[in-house]
Amino acid sequence: MQQRSPAPAAPAQARQPHTLIVENRGSISATGVTRIVSCDENGAVLETSQGVLTIGGQEIRVSELSAQTGELRIFGRIDYLQYTEPRPTAGGWLRRLVR
Repeated sequence: MQQRSPAPAAPAQARQPHTLIVENRGSISATGVTRIVSCDENGAVLETSQGVLTIGGQEIRVSELSAQTGELRIFGRIDYLQYTEPRPTAGGWLRRLVR
């Protein structure tokens, strides 16, 4: 009887490089965007390969988004940018029990 070797693990998803270009506080070009969490005329919250990016301003609108390449273009009046670390996902039965 032949023993099977375990199947090779799937390669870890490579982190996309993240760049951010702000032009005259009127437009942003970004790469490494993995998801748009929320977006309205007062701001946007984006998940990037470097953490969660919050953009605040006025008349904010997303004009281009490529899900394949992670490229994003935003227009409007940019008042602030803030990065935060993503929250760890709740895991394990004990953590859920303690809630």
